[in-house]
Amino acid sequence: MAYSAPSSDGSFFVESEDTYPSRVMNLRDAAKMLARNKQEMIANELSRLACDEYLEDIMQHVRHMEDETLADANLIDMQREIQWFMRPYLIDFLIEAHAAFSLLPETLFLTVNLLDRYCSKRVVYKQHYQLVGCAALLIAAKYGDKKDRVPQINELNNMCCGLYDAGMFTQMEMHVLNTLEWNIGHPTVDFFTQLIVADERDTIEVEHMAAYICEIALYHRDFVSTKPSIMARSSLALARAILNMPEANDGEWDHVENVTLITLSQHLHQPSVTLSRKYAAPHLSRVSGKLADFLAHQAAIARMNAPPSPPCETALANKSQNIYSTPQKGLGAVPGVADGYMTPPITPDGTYFGQPKVDGYSFPPRCPVTPTPPQNHASYQPRSNPNAGIDVSRYEVPWC
Repeated sequence: MAYSAPSSDGSFFVESEDTYPSRVMNLRDAAKMLARNKQEMIANELSRLACDEYLEDIMQHVRHMEDETLADANLIDMQREIQWFMRPYLIDFLIEAHAAFSLLPETLFLTVNLLDRYCSKRVVYKQHYQLVGCAALLIAAKYGDKKDRVPQINELNNMCCGLYDAGMFTQMEMHVLNTLEWNIGHPTVDFFTQLIVADERDTIEVEHMAAYICEIALYHRDFVSTKPSIMARSSLALARAILNMPEANDGEWDHVENVTLITLSQHLHQPSVTLSRKYAAPHLSRVSGKLADFLAHQAAIARMNAPPSPPCETALANKSQNIYSTPQKGLGAVPGVADGYMTPPITPDGTYFGQPKVDGYSFPPRCPVTPTPPQNHASYQPRSNPNAGIDVSRYEVPWC
């Protein structure tokens, strides 16, 4: 009851909702929030003190893990059915699945690391290549992401157009874990990038550009056996150069780091359409468009400074290139090669993989998994343009 002005019936007392309990609840919630924030501040300070004390031991352990969990590209070369031209299609699929489930950035790099380590230890048939990638994604998501973000098998199977049975995902997941002896932990490129960004106080734009460059590197064999710490430092150096940011005074560059930096700069000209679309988003600073503008500007400058070539010499050079440039072929024969065209990386056949047979003939998959690459599949790998490169001379060391 509360006192109020006279109502129509002459009463000075009307029913009203008492706001006192709600005010008490608000005060209690505010007090809990303040106490929680204070606890987090104390925990962060204790973590910082412990990190400072054990930082050297932590980094020594991380370096050891980095060496122990690095894939060997030379062993993957020995695969008889898995060829390097198939890799970009699978990486595109993993990037789309990673984005669809909103997984953490380090989950993508851990997924590719698990995939490469498995392919360097086991023979993988091309019809299982995508299945191995899905199993690696499941393991990486369970290892580092929140439980509600981990993909469900039926969701991944739908993304694979129903090519596999649910039991095949579970069996492949267990087989990957047993092959790697349950050694999942791996210091990813994202881990080292965060350390360097915090130490150098780089902008969020530089961080996004470096992440874009690191994901471009996932498509190429050249970086399969490169240490994540070297990849992080090289990608951040390139990102600063592309965005015209000041250099970081982080010491000298050794031989491997300088080679990685130059090789990275040569693979930026033709990024995947899927990856470029991902990093065109506003929350990722639209770095794919900025990289394209930078490369176009560099190419224009190179064309202006390059001396003109005689027409006869240009025609002769093109003719010689057409004569002597033949498609590169990996070790071992690849089934399904006909007239120079390679079969897609994921083409299950037979009743075991869900392909019904009628009168002895197998039907194709319900939807295409990957497009058929061009005739000269080796040309899929982006090649460097000598007239449109990034000036990396300021990062070189005297051995060059």
